[in-house]
Amino acid sequence: MNIKPSTTIRHDYNGFSKYCHEIDEPVILTRNGEADLVVMSHEAYRRMEARIKLQSKLLVAEKQIAEGSELLDHDQVMERMRRKIDAAI
Repeated sequence: MNIKPSTTIRHDYNGFSKYCHEIDEPVILTRNGEADLVVMSHEAYRRMEARIKLQSKLLVAEKQIAEGSELLDHDQVMERMRRKIDAAI
């Protein structure tokens, strides 16, 4: 876990930003010795969002399988994806 005092960001924003990009993980900022904020690079945040969305979709799929929902075969999935891509263009 990466922990820094809040003064780090106030005294050297550029250095702190570089640090966040280099470690590519969240950094906990403390105030008066207590955890206050969590900071991370935008790239790390976007990857975290993508993982959460994927996990959510996988949970829905697992639930559908457990409930006995009809599954799509490969050709059906590919056709749906092609239609979505074509509609977006």
